[in-house]
Amino acid sequence: MLAATGLRSHIWNNNLKSILLLAGFPFLILGLVYGGTALFLAWAEGEQADLSRAMNEAAYAMPMVTPWVLLGVALWFGIAWLSHQAIIDASTGARKVSRNDAPELYNLLENLCISRGITMPALRIIESPGLNAYASGLTEKQASVTVTRGLINALDTDEMEAVLAHELTHILNRDVRLLVISIIFVGIISFTVELVVRGLFRASLVRAGGGRRGSGGNAGVFILIALALGALAWLLAVVIRFTLSRKREYMADAGAVELTKNPDAMISALMKVAGNPEVERAPAEVRQMFLHVNASGLAGIFATHPPMDKRIAALERYAGSNRPAPAGGAVPPV
Repeated sequence: MLAATGLRSHIWNNNLKSILLLAGFPFLILGLVYGGTALFLAWAEGEQADLSRAMNEAAYAMPMVTPWVLLGVALWFGIAWLSHQAIIDASTGARKVSRNDAPELYNLLENLCISRGITMPALRIIESPGLNAYASGLTEKQASVTVTRGLINALDTDEMEAVLAHELTHILNRDVRLLVISIIFVGIISFTVELVVRGLFRASLVRAGGGRRGSGGNAGVFILIALALGALAWLLAVVIRFTLSRKREYMADAGAVELTKNPDAMISALMKVAGNPEVERAPAEVRQMFLHVNASGLAGIFATHPPMDKRIAALERYAGSNRPAPAGGAVPPV
């Protein structure tokens, strides 16, 4: 099954996406800074504002601004790169555990690593009743697998082994690195645009309320432009999320079956997780890394995870499950 899904192509695509994100991201930030600078310059001219002149002045200023912008981005990215695990742990309440803390869970993970000949990742637990798990870490040496207390209590040994194998496959397939890079970038974009939008919004309101020049129609125009800039940033974040193909979850499900030779355990685990996947403290950025995230309505259009019924249908059809496949059930190509 795993070979049929194009494992090597998937890993190559993930590596290519990581490179493209790293190469293209500075240009996105500089574009946002240029747009924000042009708007501020136009705003400062008040009623005599000329957006085209402001754009030319912003372009003239960019050579002086660019080194500082790139330095700030590099510092932010470097700090996030080095401390991403601590940030994730702080946001979810995850804590690292040893063999003595969780011997059965630790042994399951260790045995899977031995069977695959890979380095044992760190093991973490979140004290949450929700049922979920995720892998993190930018390299195999930094890798970590995290599970919730609810998952430990709800799953039997075979099901837990399947979930751990799923997360190990994410590590092997380089999914985790792509996710973490994307999360860092979305955070920087959001912060940059928030500064620009808030600055324009507050400054325009102050000018309009103080009755100074430019208080006529310009304040409302600049507020609208600032809101449009915020919408653009949101769109960029969505585009980045779409680089995280839903196919990675099908691939990880397939990898779990390859490791455990037990498709029924993977299916059973997914069914249980679907009933209660919520982890209260986890921010949206970290939930992208989860085993499963519920999405409905318009949120489903931008979901980073495929629907659970499609994942189960794929396993039933392609993994040799003993469970009967649903009649007429649509199975996505994998």
